Amino acid sequence: MVENPRRWLILGLGLSAQAAACTFLYGLPFLVPDIRAAEGLSLAEVGLLVSAPTVGLLLTLIAWGAAADRYGERVVMALGLGAAGVLVAAGSLGTHGVTLLAVLLLLAGAASASVNAASGRVVMGWFGPRERGLAMGIRQTAQPVGVGIAALTLPFLGQAFGYRAALLFPAGLCVLLAVLVAVLVQDPPRPPRKETERTRSPYLGSSALWRLHGASALLVVPQFVISAFSLEYLVSAQHWTPGGAGVFLGVVQAAGAAGRIVTGRWADLVGSRLRPMRQLAVASTLVMLLLGLGDRVAPWLAVAVIAVGAVITVADNGLGFTATAELAGTAWSGRALGAQNTAQNIAAALTPPLLGALVGGFGYATAFAVGAIFPLLAIVATPVKAEDARREATGILGR
Repeated sequence: MVENPRRWLILGLGLSAQAAACTFLYGLPFLVPDIRAAEGLSLAEVGLLVSAPTVGLLLTLIAWGAAADRYGERVVMALGLGAAGVLVAAGSLGTHGVTLLAVLLLLAGAASASVNAASGRVVMGWFGPRERGLAMGIRQTAQPVGVGIAALTLPFLGQAFGYRAALLFPAGLCVLLAVLVAVLVQDPPRPPRKETERTRSPYLGSSALWRLHGASALLVVPQFVISAFSLEYLVSAQHWTPGGAGVFLGVVQAAGAAGRIVTGRWADLVGSRLRPMRQLAVASTLVMLLLGLGDRVAPWLAVAVIAVGAVITVADNGLGFTATAELAGTAWSGRALGAQNTAQNIAAALTPPLLGALVGGFGYATAFAVGAIFPLLAIVATPVKAEDARREATGILGR
């Protein structure tokens, strides 16, 4: 592998580019009161508007990954993020209706998906096997960083200037990062391959990637059980104030972001991505069971488990992405990362309504116990033997 002294700068730009996209992808909920006041929308209607960028993201992740595989990471990230910024800006300007705004946000989400696969691919290209876990862990902090930026800016901008004007901030951030990516990011070198090797799919003849995508999607469930229900649970069941619960969860979210970095370094030191991932699946299962037990018999235990679980349930994310790219190989890593992200986002979208129905019908303790089933299944699904076989065949952790 060619070592690039600018690889940490490139990593920082990839992280910043994805964080910029996350400011509107996951930051729109911070503008909900302003949107409802300005447009007179119901909660259901504003929910559709807020979900529009995520729907667009899901539709194009694999396609953008294929583009990164073929044309390179820099051009894909710059074009997609720049287009997303322009589309968000177009949505914020003028007097067009909410329907057109939703369409523009959906298209912006579809464009921003370029960063997800391409930024992960560029990390894999510039960092060697003994640094990739740490590098991908750092890169995976982009979502909490982007959501944090949105939380600190959008509500105040919305109140001061209106929600449409507030959208100019994430739009400008996306365009700025697109320019920086275009100027400063370098595509990693690609090893020469025969034509048959370039086109052979890693999904054929092996179940390893299918199992990895499935295990990663299963591990999203406990993560979103905690992130989607913790504030409501602390307020309604534990009788906290919304402000106090928000501060508490903000602190543990920051700890979760740090946990991703620590876990990545752990994976580098032990020479495996999937063994730590399986161990974290065991820990997530215990978190869900203890959360249900705490709700039933010891409220203090439930609060403590939420704090610990907010770190444990997100720690595996970077491991799954790194293992996906390494198992897929250089020619297919963009598409594989797109598939990985698609599976995780589908699980993330389905978890809140389904677990919410369980809470409404059977209570928190039962819903948390059901949540333990998913990481339990992930323990079995994680393809540790496939990673071991690859390491024995190549003599290194990754390609």
